[in-house]
Amino acid sequence: MAVREYDPVTGEEIEQNRKLSGKEKYFDYSLLFGWIFIMLLGYVLLYSASSFVGLSANGDAAFYVKKQVRATLIGLCGMIPVIFIDYRLWRGLDKLIYIGAVLSVFLVKTPLGISSHGAKRWVALGPLQFQPAEAVKIGVIVITAYMISKCSRTALSNWMTCWQIYALSVIGAGAIVVLTSNLSSALIILGIGVVMLIIAGACKEFVLSVMAIGAGGIFLITVAGEAFRMSRVMVWLHPEEYSASGGYQVMQGLYAIGSGGIFGKGLGNSAQKLGFVPEANNDMIFSIICEELGIFGAACIMLIFIFIIRRMRVIASNAADLYGSMLVVGVMAQISIQVVLNIAVVTNSMPNTGVSLPFISFGGTSLAFLMVEMGMVLSVSRRIRRIR
Repeated sequence: MAVREYDPVTGEEIEQNRKLSGKEKYFDYSLLFGWIFIMLLGYVLLYSASSFVGLSANGDAAFYVKKQVRATLIGLCGMIPVIFIDYRLWRGLDKLIYIGAVLSVFLVKTPLGISSHGAKRWVALGPLQFQPAEAVKIGVIVITAYMISKCSRTALSNWMTCWQIYALSVIGAGAIVVLTSNLSSALIILGIGVVMLIIAGACKEFVLSVMAIGAGGIFLITVAGEAFRMSRVMVWLHPEEYSASGGYQVMQGLYAIGSGGIFGKGLGNSAQKLGFVPEANNDMIFSIICEELGIFGAACIMLIFIFIIRRMRVIASNAADLYGSMLVVGVMAQISIQVVLNIAVVTNSMPNTGVSLPFISFGGTSLAFLMVEMGMVLSVSRRIRRIR
């Protein structure tokens, strides 16, 4: 466990630069094996949820699983080097990573932009396609961690300092909303910044102001804004009244959850995945999990995520410096927010918005970038000093 030291005058944390010996080095194999387990389980669950659509639309029941495996291989090409690179090297590249990520959002308005599912949110660079919103998440995590690590403990008690740091999240989220109309990714990015600052010790005035502005912003966007966002709110409140239109996906998902009971119908035996639940292999995959594995299986999935998040908390608490701790907190915040939002949408606990279930839902860009973030967390764990 690393011992944190602070400058008695400035209050800034003194970085632990000494190279660790072999006996002192630590690596969180529990987190690594937890991630491997949920990845393998994700392949099985994705195959079960997507086999019908894959066979009927593409002539291959394993079509989506094969694409997910290819995305995993791409993600590994980024994850493995990141694990073995000292994470503190990212501090010299934080501004470049952040600016590059934000500028990549503008590419959707160029000929490189690709439309899918009625929205232009993807960019094609040769044979590779990616969603810039995922890059912005990493950019915000890296630069926010750097900015917080440069502040003393007393500096974060200043309302203006907190907002100057949080402005970086607001800029990234604003670019995504304006250029891609991707409200869900913007909310995740804003949530990442808030969680990082709160855990770092932001003053209560900042937290209260964010809550007030956030509530007002959500009202303007969903109620006083575009008509289709207001319709989502109405569907959320009364899904049965819109079951033939906007509430169809919600109702079919709820039917799947309800029919699963305690222990489910058995893996592969879902009826709702046979063309009834839209996006059964993506945003709504949790409803198919509930139908096939029941409440018990769904609870087990949530426990795995809780285990992964708990291991990240341990790494963040014992990181060699504040920068490493904040990097882990940022990744932990993103995964936690996405899991909560996905399950909340599927169970109709909040208005429908497109949020994937990490490591399980189909989505190459999300998976590849999440794997790089996991590499960052494991890199931080390698700098923890083992207790002898």
